[in-house]
Amino acid sequence: MYRVSDELAIIQTIDFFTPVVDDPYLFGAIAAANALSDVYAMGGRPTVALNVVGFPRKNKSLPLSVLADILRGGADKAAEAGIQIAGGHSIDDSEPKYGLSVTGFVHPDQYWTNIGAKPGDKLILTKPIGVGVVTTALRAGHKDTEIERSAIDSMAALNRKASEIGQQMQVRACTDVTGFGLLGHLREMLDGVSGRVQLSKVPFLKGVRQLAELDFIPGGTHRNLDAIKGSVYFDAAIDEIDQLLLCDAQTSGGLLFAVEPDKAASLLYELTSNNLLAAEIGEFTSDASNKIEIIP
Repeated sequence: MYRVSDELAIIQTIDFFTPVVDDPYLFGAIAAANALSDVYAMGGRPTVALNVVGFPRKNKSLPLSVLADILRGGADKAAEAGIQIAGGHSIDDSEPKYGLSVTGFVHPDQYWTNIGAKPGDKLILTKPIGVGVVTTALRAGHKDTEIERSAIDSMAALNRKASEIGQQMQVRACTDVTGFGLLGHLREMLDGVSGRVQLSKVPFLKGVRQLAELDFIPGGTHRNLDAIKGSVYFDAAIDEIDQLLLCDAQTSGGLLFAVEPDKAASLLYELTSNNLLAAEIGEFTSDASNKIEIIP
């Protein structure tokens, strides 16, 4: 973020990755939603974006019409966000890659970081967990139309409205839940406070636990769990599958808010009134050790 004046700051971000779904149009839309989320997670308003593209132009099994569909998906998602894609850059690559470099604006006194939570603040999550497991199952050929659709809908959904509502409710801190998983990103929010998460309150995609039990678990999810084990206390009732799901590497995940206790109910009401998922999954505690406790 760069402060331009007392009234204006610029947010600059970039994100791109390889396909997480087979449909090129949906891949473009998901990648765009994911990149835009970084601006929403700072309380900002995206204004313009540039395409970032890698594509194997000589691969006969991937005609340029596939690239056109990817770009169309990104452009349509950008239009939904109220912005234009002004251009971009492409390279010849061995496999498709797509994303956006996004420029946004925010008032320099109203932006969010991922720290600033106080003891007693509530944790509010705005999308379900589990898309990493679902996309791993899809790549392995395990097809379930209903589960696939719910995961795609979640990944393609913009965090725009959730961010706007969070600004209205003056949340203290925010992050979006992506590659480090729920617990990895929660750990980044701990600055002189600790966190407590109640597993039964965490929303998961339908069927995702059954897929995890079949071992459709991304390598990144295993690495996430290994990385946070020294910072997390799991109740004895929390088995390894649930531990992994709480660390599942997400693509275009939801926002994770820290909000004052007396504002939590209003935030939940506004989010759900706008047809958004909203779940109070835990709270911050006064323990200054920056630890996370998981209870059933």
